Amino acid sequence: MRIADLAAAGADANRQAAELLVAGFAEHWPDAWPNLDAARLTVRESLSPDRIARAAVDDAGDVLGWAAAEPLYRGNVWELTVLVVQPSLQRRGIGRALVDDMEQQVRERGGLTIWLGSDDEDAMTSLAGIDLFPDPLAHLAAIRNYKGHPYEFYRKVGFSIAGALPDANGLGKPDIFLAKSVARR
Repeated sequence: MRIADLAAAGADANRQAAELLVAGFAEHWPDAWPNLDAARLTVRESLSPDRIARAAVDDAGDVLGWAAAEPLYRGNVWELTVLVVQPSLQRRGIGRALVDDMEQQVRERGGLTIWLGSDDEDAMTSLAGIDLFPDPLAHLAAIRNYKGHPYEFYRKVGFSIAGALPDANGLGKPDIFLAKSVARR
């Protein structure tokens, strides 16, 4: 496996990346990319010159996973907008390799922090199905993972939970925010 620029990987890789978005989010976040048209649009947007799109590809050129980020706050912060790995290949280091590569890409562009939002629309954590107000931080301090929510993966690769937006996706369906410093201190 190698990590490559998604734009340089070609049209077939871009098609595979779109298909992977639909497949990778279908179980817990089916509305994120409900069809190939929505996924193709995300791939196209991620190929913009001011963004980063990287793919993990095998020797045959098949896309095993991919990640995308866009700059915010004058490039000091980059939002990780996509991280997806072929479901049958998860837990084999592909996601970690993509995150490591993205950190390097962001650092090379002068970025200091990477952040992301990870929705809980499927009651995967203790934050779902409850009213997080008036003290969302107390609920965050006691967060529990019930169904393999990705926040644990992100914590394993060095991200910290930085907050939550209650009801972001409807009542009792929060967005969990995570962030990681990539600055050389």
